[in-house]
Amino acid sequence: MQRLNRKHWLRARRLLEYAAFRSLIAVIGLLPVRVQRVIAWGFATLLTRILPKKMTRYDIATQNIRDSFGDQYSAEEIDRIIFRMWQSLIRLVCEVVQFSRHVRCENVFDVIEFRNKDQVIQAMCSGRPVILLSGHFGNWEVAVATFGLFGFDMGVVARTLDNPWLDDWFRRFRESTGHRMIDKDGGGAEMQDRMQNGRHVALLADQDAGSRGCFVDFFGRPASTYKSIALLALRYDALICVGYAVRLPDASHSNRWVRYELGCEAVIDPRELSDGNQIQELTQKFTSALESAIRRHPDQYFWVHRRWKSKPRIKAGKTETTPDSEPLRRAG
Repeated sequence: MQRLNRKHWLRARRLLEYAAFRSLIAVIGLLPVRVQRVIAWGFATLLTRILPKKMTRYDIATQNIRDSFGDQYSAEEIDRIIFRMWQSLIRLVCEVVQFSRHVRCENVFDVIEFRNKDQVIQAMCSGRPVILLSGHFGNWEVAVATFGLFGFDMGVVARTLDNPWLDDWFRRFRESTGHRMIDKDGGGAEMQDRMQNGRHVALLADQDAGSRGCFVDFFGRPASTYKSIALLALRYDALICVGYAVRLPDASHSNRWVRYELGCEAVIDPRELSDGNQIQELTQKFTSALESAIRRHPDQYFWVHRRWKSKPRIKAGKTETTPDSEPLRRAG
């Protein structure tokens, strides 16, 4: 009976969460861009100026930025980066809700500026599978959705949300432009099947992979990264495109919808690797490409992530940077 009551309570709580979420997005869907900017400013003020800094992981973000850029930014500039980071995240939510109303094939070039698009098109049309990589940077949801508008369908790798109604909403959004969702946990077989048939997958590549990850340099420090990305590329001869979608500056007086730069930082071909540790080399290449993009727009990267949480293991007096194995099911 107690277990049954807990089950009913959990279902009721999730329904309430979903009802609150749908009410919120109904309001967001009606907001003009200028109001969205004001709301984002208000939330950023709350998170950086009012709430206790421990609650918002302010100190973690500060340390991550300081460790990544050294003396490049003053304390005031770091504070401004964190403030804008939260603005960017709040605006991301608004833009996801409004994307389908504002971005279509016929107006996509009014909303998005493309950088190095010829490289991406060549990769997508090469007949080889493509792994599209990005990070928690800019508006990663818009980046993937835009590919769908042009008919490049992908298997989008993401974690299934605990709330099934919320998960269904985000699934429908991500699949609305022709993509297919792949569960991050246990989706390795589906990823392999897609790539074996020359199809594409998209995932974020900036999560900490734990003590058995492949440690590569990211902003001058060893960061544990999932080795399965490189394993997939090597096994299926897949090209890796490191991409991003960053928000372009607003005209303060304008109510025009958001504009982005959708860019390709690098196309990495596993055929061009050296004969050494190819997993290490490939992982370093795509990590360095992501870092390069973030350096141009540090205020649109999510610095509160514990990206450098795991430390390389020390073995027999030397640092162990690459584990012997990692299952493909843990990709990304």
